[in-house]
Amino acid sequence: MTQNIKWLRMLFVILVFLLLIAAVMRTPQFRRLSYPYAYREIIEEYAAEYRVDPLLVAAVIREESKFNADAVSRKGALGLMQLMPSTAQWIAPQVGIINLTDEMLLDPEINIQLGTWYLANLAKEFDGRHELVIASYNAGRGKVASWLRDDVWTGRYEDREQIPFGETRIFLQRVIGSYRNYQELYR
Repeated sequence: MTQNIKWLRMLFVILVFLLLIAAVMRTPQFRRLSYPYAYREIIEEYAAEYRVDPLLVAAVIREESKFNADAVSRKGALGLMQLMPSTAQWIAPQVGIINLTDEMLLDPEINIQLGTWYLANLAKEFDGRHELVIASYNAGRGKVASWLRDDVWTGRYEDREQIPFGETRIFLQRVIGSYRNYQELYR
């Protein structure tokens, strides 16, 4: 009988401990560990300058590089916002950066400035529709425009399964999910 009571007490302690852990994991402070907002001042500076929601920029960074400024993809994309050097070379003179080098793309401020400008540029093209901006950030504006023109994709998040590129479907889903979490945690 005393053995059963010991087991019941131990089970009760374990249950209380698990409930406490579950409660802590639901707090915004704990959830912010999974959704950091590093480089916040830089993000907010360029987001304000280019009129982009800074939380969208943070969501893109989280999904592109997990806030690793030295990230380099298999395809050669660089930095926090995983910019392709050719795209960055196209953007640089439009924001007043002369003689951009690949190494400069690993500088958080330069990378965030270029990536945020690019998001703003895509938003202008796609009337600010986040689904289209995010998909074109990943697949390219030409691909997304052709999917819309050829009725391959409606451009709606709910119809993301129509997107022909699996990588872009997953990227869209992840960025939208992160964006919603950033809005909930930091708005």
